[in-house]
Amino acid sequence: MALTKQQKGALIDASTTKLNESKAAVFTEFKGVTVEEFKKLRRELKKVNADMKVVKKRLLNIALEKLGIQFDTMALKDQVAAVFSRNELSSVAPVVHKFVKEMAKSKTATFSVLGAFDAQEKRVVDANEFKVLATLPSREVLLAQIAMMLTMPLKQTMMVLNERAKKVQS
Repeated sequence: MALTKQQKGALIDASTTKLNESKAAVFTEFKGVTVEEFKKLRRELKKVNADMKVVKKRLLNIALEKLGIQFDTMALKDQVAAVFSRNELSSVAPVVHKFVKEMAKSKTATFSVLGAFDAQEKRVVDANEFKVLATLPSREVLLAQIAMMLTMPLKQTMMVLNERAKKVQS
């Protein structure tokens, strides 16, 4: 059933509002994904303070143009879904990437990331950059790695001095 002009306007306004309220948005293309698989994705997204909305390409394109975001959805052949996150892009990226990998294993469905919009930096992130961002370790792991790198020269120096002290004593 075709949407009326008022319904389309309401959908555009809703998408614009969601984009304004979000710190990040991920744009995906899908085909053959079941309702149960989408429910699973939505549950995982809810844990990271995000949600997903299936949007008509043309209506999403109008909402993006209203906000001055340069991302063309009209060239796509499959359906489009947008993931809206109230947290930064790095928090939602691993969840979406994990779902993309799960759907890649499935022979009947396709789900791919087209790109993302980082509202904090006010820039569009392409699919390759999104994948890199999604596969980065968490902030805590990165901080631990940096701390380890900073303390390693000191530990090695202490080991050398300790060995020299043993040789001098013998």
